[in-house]
Amino acid sequence: MKEIIPAPIKPLIKFDDLDKIDIRIGTIESVVDIDDSDKLVKLIVDFGDHKREIIVGMKKERENPSEIEGLQALFVVNLEPRKMMGHTSQGMLFDIGYSDKITPVLLMPEKPIPNGCRAG
Repeated sequence: MKEIIPAPIKPLIKFDDLDKIDIRIGTIESVVDIDDSDKLVKLIVDFGDHKREIIVGMKKERENPSEIEGLQALFVVNLEPRKMMGHTSQGMLFDIGYSDKITPVLLMPEKPIPNGCRAG
């Protein structure tokens, strides 16, 4: 395991600020390559009552991005939609490691839970 020097803790926020972020469990149904990008793929994610397309930059982080198909992970679902390489992302994958320059890993529940369950 790669050692890191932990980054300084960010400034304090109010507890109510944390409540503004809607983090939910979704199952990654498919990983679709975005041909014109050297790092982006499109995830089709099932949140129980609906599906979303979430664009993530994981081509350079994983030899086979489709290895995460069928896995549950945490996603931020109340971000404004964002255009990336002509595709619209409807949320953000919550992962660990990218900011510390290590290969990111998914945040996953310890056992299967219903899609759409909220964190917090």
